[in-house]
Amino acid sequence: MLDLPGLWLEPQDRDLLRQPEVGGMILFARNTESPEQVRQLVRSIRAVRPDMLIAIDQEGGRVQRLRRGVQRLPALADIARKGGEQAGAAARAAGWLMATEMLACGVDISFAPVLDLDHRRSGVIGNRSLGSDPECVSFLASAYIDGLTQAGMAATGKHFPGHGWAEADSHFALPVDERSEEQIRAVDMKPFALLAGQLGGIMPAHVVYSQVDAMPAGFSRYWLQQVLREELQFTGVIFSDDLSMAGAHVVGGIAERIDAAVNAGCDMLLICNDRATAEQGLIHAQTRQLQPPAGLSRMLARSTVAADYKARPEWRTHYSLLRELDLV
Repeated sequence: MLDLPGLWLEPQDRDLLRQPEVGGMILFARNTESPEQVRQLVRSIRAVRPDMLIAIDQEGGRVQRLRRGVQRLPALADIARKGGEQAGAAARAAGWLMATEMLACGVDISFAPVLDLDHRRSGVIGNRSLGSDPECVSFLASAYIDGLTQAGMAATGKHFPGHGWAEADSHFALPVDERSEEQIRAVDMKPFALLAGQLGGIMPAHVVYSQVDAMPAGFSRYWLQQVLREELQFTGVIFSDDLSMAGAHVVGGIAERIDAAVNAGCDMLLICNDRATAEQGLIHAQTRQLQPPAGLSRMLARSTVAADYKARPEWRTHYSLLRELDLV
């Protein structure tokens, strides 16, 4: 899964899209000016590759790539603070609104929800989390996933088995979680274990769990094969986190990162914000004859949403609920 430099496709972008090893595109803020512009961009992508999976990070709060012309969504922590059934209803409404607006733009998935716990240690997670209690996080995340599902979007949980304890930001450094495997399983991994059957995708963390494996989770056969696939019986798509991030550099250059992620069990590899590295990675993927995973089609949009979705009674219902709770 690659990214784009701007608001419109350039000739070199079309050349990349034509490569069968490229199975998806992720949109960042630099690619999003308005809903109509995103719709046009997505249409131009699909004119080259009708089967392309289009993704975005539209969590709400400080992580919302498209901000103009759509609803400014609350951070998950703000939803959780409402507590109890109110928080559950708000999570469901926020999931539905986000998914509906992105589907109306032609986007298939947002990498959401965040299932990391907030231990008040990780600045990169912080208010992106639904809280510190694994049972509450699981309850609220399940409601959020219900909202996504009702709208027609598959859910992707991140960052397995939990990024909330490690303090470093994996965009810039390699985070280490020094706790025992028992602690990680009993607390941070619990939402992933409870929700594995509701998730279409999971994104592992660029975090080393030093008492378990010397490799970050996204490069660990133990975490991805033995725990996620065999123990949790997860059958969806495993998306690597961005292989250009500093937390991924521990295994070497981009060829080594690709090999390590594939050998560990990642189905789709993200290489973002570095076109030269992406092109090198594509050449290596072609050498290895890598192909998009067979189950990737399950992540495509499950419904078509018209641009006038705000006229639908469901939109008014979900928006009104969030407004009554002072979340929008």
